[in-house]
Amino acid sequence: MLTWSSTATLMGTVAGRDWLIPPGYGLWVPGGIGHAGAVLHAGETMTITFAADRCPITWTGPTCFTVGSLLGEIITHLHRIAPDDHSRPAAETLMYELLVPLPAHHVHVTMPDDPRARAIAEQLIAHPDDQRELTAWADHVHASVRTLSRLFTAETGLNFATWRAHVRIRAAIHMLAGGTSVSATARAVGYRKPSAFIATFRRVTGHTPGTYLPRLR
Repeated sequence: MLTWSSTATLMGTVAGRDWLIPPGYGLWVPGGIGHAGAVLHAGETMTITFAADRCPITWTGPTCFTVGSLLGEIITHLHRIAPDDHSRPAAETLMYELLVPLPAHHVHVTMPDDPRARAIAEQLIAHPDDQRELTAWADHVHASVRTLSRLFTAETGLNFATWRAHVRIRAAIHMLAGGTSVSATARAVGYRKPSAFIATFRRVTGHTPGTYLPRLR
């Protein structure tokens, strides 16, 4: 099964793990693996299923990938046509060629399970530029700062500030890949100074933001 989010923000739960699918990303789920999903931010999304015995993709587990303009057009075409349409075999073949798993340095975001921490997480995923610190969030969800701090560390493996940085950098990767400048991307994901954004980006990914700009690929 392939799910692509063109403008929505989705959360897929596959094999007991949460997978964030922001706009511009897709998730491939092999056959025989239980899965569920939820919409965190409304928008356009597409899901297509494929016959496992005729599929050349050999990924053994859920796999994320980015969706460029050509791949997006092909997925849209496959989503619209009938299962027996004469163009389907050729479109599927090209789609399989264009599916490339995200590299090992891709930023994975683990979602907390506690409803208070998860409410904060979903808000920050939808609005990564939100500047509220944990004290303000504690008032928002009626919990103590100490409780929220403990929850984020226990349920995501990261403290709140680091988790939020990962969310921001993941959102930034998609913007950069779409051609948005480094300075504009920095502002859009909550950094007032590009230098602070570049430093955080390097710390999280091991690369500079310019690595993801189309002209430098």
